[in-house]
Amino acid sequence: MVEADRRYELTRRAMAEHELDAVVAAGSEYTGFEGAVRYLSGFLIVHRYAYVVLPLEGKPVIVFPGEARYVGEHGQSWIEEQVFAEHPGEWLAERLAGQRVGVYGLDYVIAARDFAAMQHKVSLVPFDQEFDLARAVKSEAELASVRESVQINVDGFHAFREAYAPGRSAAEVLAPAEALFVERGCGRQTMNMVLVGPEFAIARDDLVLGELCIPSLEIAGPGGHWVEISRALGSPSAEVARMLEAYEEYFEAAKNAFQPGATAHDVHRAVSKGFTDRGYTLGHVTGHSIGMTMIEHPKIGEGIETELTENMVFSMHPHAISADGHECLYMQDTWLVTPDGGEALADLPMRIYR
Repeated sequence: MVEADRRYELTRRAMAEHELDAVVAAGSEYTGFEGAVRYLSGFLIVHRYAYVVLPLEGKPVIVFPGEARYVGEHGQSWIEEQVFAEHPGEWLAERLAGQRVGVYGLDYVIAARDFAAMQHKVSLVPFDQEFDLARAVKSEAELASVRESVQINVDGFHAFREAYAPGRSAAEVLAPAEALFVERGCGRQTMNMVLVGPEFAIARDDLVLGELCIPSLEIAGPGGHWVEISRALGSPSAEVARMLEAYEEYFEAAKNAFQPGATAHDVHRAVSKGFTDRGYTLGHVTGHSIGMTMIEHPKIGEGIETELTENMVFSMHPHAISADGHECLYMQDTWLVTPDGGEALADLPMRIYR
């Protein structure tokens, strides 16, 4: 379990730096929030929630809620000690009493009843950013998983593209891509939508696609690494064609901006310049680190001074919105930081497919 040992070592370095006795990684079946548990245990949550406890010294333990004997394929986990607790929070409170514990998911994931049971017995410390930064640099094994996810995502985009025609429903067009994702091992780890104006929408059968279609495709392949890749389809208006010029500039700028030693702020400024120079508001986060959790730190944005390191992976999707708020352009890519700059991992040119 060389990869597992590597992950524990990275996490424990961050724990020692922040004077923690243990880390609790909380995960749930909420799409994209299962990744911290899988990163530390190999276990994929498909129902309810679970926790991994990693002490500074000693062996980890994975904790499942006892009221649901099945929350996934328990045999997937490489952790030997597996606990089915009637009240996970009470079990954690007893196990960790008096300790200083970093919690991944303290604000968004941990079950309220478990937090209530722990808060007066354990010193709980938010640990989302610290954990994400500890795991941001990917191993070669992780990069192989990322590249597999990228290829599945690209193939799914082409399935979407081939099904698209103005007048067809969003559900009809997305269905072949979703079928491909399931066939290729993504399971339930997809979050795919279309944009209606600048807003994201579920691909419903009563949502009719027009002359311009903007999909948002986000999937994790069998290895559990999320990626985001898409291109717009159809005939752009003059306004959207102008946005495409800014996208072309961003795509070229990113190749130079994603350098080891550059900051997330530096990258944001470089890739957003073409949009801001044209007066566009960027409605969605410019980009973010991505891994076994869909959105990880650091984000690519103004004032974020985290330095980039080789083998970090980022999702980029500048969300250009027109001044009147009615038109937008949103296209996704997954980038790798290399010694020579940014590598777009998909083999898709930056264009609108007609």
